[in-house]
Amino acid sequence: MKKECIPKIDSIQELADFWDTHDLTDFEGELEEVKEPVFDKNTVLKIHLQRDEADSVMKIAESKCISYDDLIRGWVIEQFNAG
Repeated sequence: MKKECIPKIDSIQELADFWDTHDLTDFEGELEEVKEPVFDKNTVLKIHLQRDEADSVMKIAESKCISYDDLIRGWVIEQFNAG
């Protein structure tokens, strides 16, 4: 009987389906350490604000006890959901 190999696919769902029916210990010889993230869901954006604009954002975030990046992200999500 031919030994099965880990599939070389990029689909998270297909990989999840595969591992739902297979045991990792059956593939120990194929495993390798990955030093960098495989699936990166976040994108970092850099925005330019005037000093007074940045100060205002930081003060609003501080008054809400959240980070300024969480505050800005919340604003973006609000606008995205409104449109």
